[in-house]
Amino acid sequence: MFEALGINLRTEKVYLEMLKRPEADIEDLTRSLHLTEPEIREALDDLASMSLLRTSWTDPGTLRPVDPAVGLSVLLAREEAEVARRHQQIEESRAAFATLLAAHAESRQQHTEVGVEHLEDIDTIRRRIQEIATNCQWEAASFMPGGAQSPANLEASRKLDAEAIDRGVRLRTVYLDSVRNDPATLDYARWLAELGSEVRTVPALPLRMLLVDRDVALVPLASADSAAAMLVTADGLVAALVALFSSVWKSARPLGSAAARSRDDEGLSRQEKQVLILLGAGHTDETISRRLGVSVRTARRVAAGLLARLGARSRFQAGALAVARGWIDETDLG
Repeated sequence: MFEALGINLRTEKVYLEMLKRPEADIEDLTRSLHLTEPEIREALDDLASMSLLRTSWTDPGTLRPVDPAVGLSVLLAREEAEVARRHQQIEESRAAFATLLAAHAESRQQHTEVGVEHLEDIDTIRRRIQEIATNCQWEAASFMPGGAQSPANLEASRKLDAEAIDRGVRLRTVYLDSVRNDPATLDYARWLAELGSEVRTVPALPLRMLLVDRDVALVPLASADSAAAMLVTADGLVAALVALFSSVWKSARPLGSAAARSRDDEGLSRQEKQVLILLGAGHTDETISRRLGVSVRTARRVAAGLLARLGARSRFQAGALAVARGWIDETDLG
């Protein structure tokens, strides 16, 4: 009935049932709708993200359905606005298409001149990495997201890292905490540390990055799935990336430290705290697994455990309760 508004059939059934029975909890909904608990929780997350659920005025720990006269009309207005926006974008794209084609070659040249070189394939990226690594004079700093590193990546890095350390280059590498559970990556990180390199870990990393001598940076062009990258030499951009690295490095824990596995006053590990932040921001299990470098099963298990500890009915509510209890800061959720 409401698929055009982005509400699937299962979520619609849960919403209609909650309108009939506002006091129903997850167990009640599971029995009456013949759905599993994960399916109910997923539907509640969808409804919360669409503002069709609100926190109860009398019981802040529960959620109540929003009157459809209000909630659905807002969704309809959003869809109408989105259609108008997309139509405007299509018209603007059509008008700009010819200009874009004509300026493409000149634009690429200008990007290079102002300090941004586009690398379009993996062979070019690896060649440029080897070139800048060979020319590195005193420091190479890197973010290595994705958890366990592939044998090919580890082997490709070993010779370059050893040669750099022999030349007296300072290597600083930040991995995800999850590499502590991967023997191959952990052995490589320990090998780096034994040679004098500095290795630290964090629960999550913002991007993959290589900084050389604080005047050259290599970063992905778009996403983790992209085979393209940018080689940045523009002073302002490099300075911003250096500041980002320094901020993450200060909060990271040395590889040999037990602090990465320690828990805070609320009994939360660094990984669990990061999961709470991602849950509150609306991320799925798949996104959380990629950000933390763990399996989807592990991400799902950690998330379920946190929801149970908080007594939350949905991810949205878990984030709100975690902020209310002081487990995470509201600013962490953006």
